Amino acid sequence: MSRKYFGTDGVRGRVGDHPITPQFVMHLGYAAGKVLASSAHAAGERPAVLIGKDTRISGYMLESALEAGLIAAGIDVYLAGPVPTPAVAYLTRALRLQAGVVISASHNPFEDNGIKFFSATGMKLPDATEIAIEAVLDEPLVSNASDGLGKAKRLDDAAGRYIEFSKSTFPSDLDLRGMKIVVDSAHGATYHIARHVFHELGADVIAIGAEPNGKNINDGYGATAPENLRKAVVAHHADIGIALDGDGDRLIMADAAGKLYDGDQLLYVIAKHRQANGKMQGGVVGTLMTNLAFEHAMRKLGIPFKRANVGDRYVMDVLQQEGWQLGGENSGHILCLDKHSTGDGIVSALQVLHALRTGKQTLAQAAQDLVMYPQVLINIRVEKAVSLLENVQIKTAVADAERALNDKGRVLLRPSGTEPLLRVMVEGEDKTLVEQSAKNIADVVRQVAVSA
Repeated sequence: MSRKYFGTDGVRGRVGDHPITPQFVMHLGYAAGKVLASSAHAAGERPAVLIGKDTRISGYMLESALEAGLIAAGIDVYLAGPVPTPAVAYLTRALRLQAGVVISASHNPFEDNGIKFFSATGMKLPDATEIAIEAVLDEPLVSNASDGLGKAKRLDDAAGRYIEFSKSTFPSDLDLRGMKIVVDSAHGATYHIARHVFHELGADVIAIGAEPNGKNINDGYGATAPENLRKAVVAHHADIGIALDGDGDRLIMADAAGKLYDGDQLLYVIAKHRQANGKMQGGVVGTLMTNLAFEHAMRKLGIPFKRANVGDRYVMDVLQQEGWQLGGENSGHILCLDKHSTGDGIVSALQVLHALRTGKQTLAQAAQDLVMYPQVLINIRVEKAVSLLENVQIKTAVADAERALNDKGRVLLRPSGTEPLLRVMVEGEDKTLVEQSAKNIADVVRQVAVSA
């Protein structure tokens, strides 16, 4: 059964436009409450839900709407205020609640916002639960009577609890003394948390992107705009830089020279360290966009590797199917399931730092064996992108490119899940050949799309 509102990462959109309106979000809270209450009552429990948010100005409005809907459905609500998405996952699990709700649009600009849910286990809701919530959304909102309403309570120590949890994922016999670290919080949900985690482990921390005003989240700072991180690392003669995104689940890092490292490179450092120390359990999961050099590097290290569809939700699915612990995306979502139940930028950074401290290496040294292949991505605006994948001319162009790459590269055509786009990706050892192959395929796609 297809979903009307839930995408791969909850319900998201422009604030003020359906579905990100106070009316709809209140109804969404009510629908989620009714579904969660039915399962909680079946177990004889009093249902309770945690709400956290990032620093967008619209979070105040949406928090109130969600709170009203949940209380109308008979759910007790804990309000955590601004905390990272992974903090909500952790606190939901630690407090034994029925669910956690995050008000955030992650790396998007402040005009957007969204609602995503975590189950009692700290993982994203299964499809069946999201479908059940959508079914209740089609029904009228009928509040419980007064004696059946929920209550709300402020969770004043949410940030402190999460800081202690994050520190617990770093070995107790190691510290960060002697390291100077620049931490960029993207003016987002980690602004009052990230710097303290690294400082309390002993590092000298320079915080940037830590002055949110409700409208500057992800604006020129953070994992999706790391230029200021790069500059700050060089200017402060820091050892390393850490950039998180607006809700704290994405990570990009910089070395002492200001060179940036994406999710593939950081995942490589973590995996190589675990393999060398006998801590690697199973293999690693990447996505269709994971650089081919990473796959080859895993093979060289003797680590099994599998690709999932793009999205940390799908990486999680494959990890659970295989019983593995480590996976991620080149965008900086990294999953370390032995440390947390979801992707976490701070925890992932600590795993990289663990590898560097144990191996007595810089980030540049730890990642130097992974030489990334040139990768070209061309987005082509077309209608019916899926049907174009079966076109004979396009298939021929892809086959020609694969033949030219001669097993030293990869071609991927992928329809966008959110826009009318067909994404053409080509990567390989030869940059000139990669660029020409991508251009050739894109030209054929445009010709076919025009004549269709």
